[in-house]
Amino acid sequence: MTEGFRYLSRQDVIALGGTLAQAALDDVCDVVTLMRHHDAEMPAETHVSLTGQRGKAYALPARVGGRFNVAGVKWTAHRPDAQDNLPQAMALTLVSRADNGLPLGLVESGALTATRTAAVSALALRHAAPRTVQRVLLLGAGVQAMAHLDMLRQLFGNLLEVSWWDRRQRSLPVDSASLPWPLVNVENFQEALSRDIDAVITCTSAAEPLLEAEAMHPGRLVIQVGYHEVSFAAIRCASRVVVDLWGDFCETSAKSLFQMYRAGEFSRERVDADLGNLLLDGWRPAAGDSVYFSSFGLNVFDIALASRVLRLAAERDTGTLLPFFPESPHAPE
Repeated sequence: MTEGFRYLSRQDVIALGGTLAQAALDDVCDVVTLMRHHDAEMPAETHVSLTGQRGKAYALPARVGGRFNVAGVKWTAHRPDAQDNLPQAMALTLVSRADNGLPLGLVESGALTATRTAAVSALALRHAAPRTVQRVLLLGAGVQAMAHLDMLRQLFGNLLEVSWWDRRQRSLPVDSASLPWPLVNVENFQEALSRDIDAVITCTSAAEPLLEAEAMHPGRLVIQVGYHEVSFAAIRCASRVVVDLWGDFCETSAKSLFQMYRAGEFSRERVDADLGNLLLDGWRPAAGDSVYFSSFGLNVFDIALASRVLRLAAERDTGTLLPFFPESPHAPE
């Protein structure tokens, strides 16, 4: 009989350290190295449309070797027209061992997805910013914005200031007194962009660009996490363009950069660096560069993070353990 198949809820994931920024960053760095050595892969996604609405459900497979030794698939339902007050994106990750295929577990992945996305932004802040990041402007107040705020709290305690803006003027559910730096709400982000901001992180669901060419200041890093927040003109004004990865998703993704590519206004050769170049090759921008970083979101990281929390769950005997291959009543003694 196998050990069993483990289900981890969102609460389980958080209790097991799934939202710890440094652990997620370590996972991301290890996976980037494994990808460079062809010990990790991320085939093209596939999707189906959801009935009666504009939504789609995506299957995103990946395999990761090394200390992870897993293969898995992330299943994400995007529900833009759902009227149930639940998240617009709902994700589960199924993980098996890579060496023998035995199923390990199923993990609720909303928190993991937000955490690994913020970890990639941390990597960009450390390695793709033209100058030392001291002041950050965060756009948005949803799940991704909160994950980025928490990442900044955990990994960038020496910042001078974090400003944030939300188009619906929602309040961030956070005690500003618990943060290591001032958190300043701005009503007009365009005015905030004219200040001495070192990095802008966009975490909105905007379908039309928010940032135009004037957002690309020398010495500034713009990290696009959300949908279509950065105009083609702004990307064109960036002196350096960095991506987490350039892959087949450029043909279908709604991210600003890939829309620009399909419109014939951006060439793959214009990309200056990806995560591998940042981590393994030492690529850095010049102090006077304006850098645009497009974060597509790589599901290979989701598989790695899910495997880590599943391993911890097995060690601590937490989560919900289900028998997967029960012993046959006719099995020989």
